[in-house]
This record gives sequence, structure tokens and C-alpha cells, in this order.
Amino acid sequence: MAARLAGADALVASPALAATIEVTIDRLVYSPASVEAKVGDTIEWVNKDVIAHTATVKGGWEVMIPPKAKGRITLKQAGVVHYFCRFHPNMKGHLNVAP
Repeated sequence: MAARLAGADALVASPALAATIEVTIDRLVYSPASVEAKVGDTIEWVNKDVIAHTATVKGGWEVMIPPKAKGRITLKQAGVVHYFCRFHPNMKGHLNVAP
């Protein structure tokens, strides 16, 4: 009976673990500028600059990233997301979020 239960357990798929994806901000640049992620993953921006930045989606969310600190968001829906820094609009990033 125990062997039968062990075999049944093997058929149960375990859920994929969510990842934390780090994006560095250094000298007014998001790096990497383009990220592949999945719903449930967390994006963590690490600001190495001495000034504050944001990760802002027009008409959507905004993450404030203080100087020499981190900001994060957990992705809740699939799609293509373009974001920028509200203080420095030339800073641009892109997320491709898979289901």
C-alpha cells in the first residue's frame, strides 16, 4: 500500500515557486531594462543612486525607490508593462509578464 501512495504522490504537480527578480538602478539607468517574469514573481529595484526614483506605469502602479534603498512589487497580472521614473522620464524599463 505504501508503494502505491508514493506513486500517487509523484503524479501531483507541485506549484512553481515565485521568483524575486532584481533590477539595479545606477546612474539613472534600470539594469536590466527588459525583464521576463511570471505572475506571482516580485520585481525588486535596488537604487544605487543618491537620488530617489520611481517605477511608474502610466495609469497603473507606482513604486517609490528611495536613494540607496529598495522598492518592490509582486506582479498580479500577465501582459506587457512599460514603466519609467516619474522624476527622470528618460529612464525606461519593460516587463514581459507571462501567466
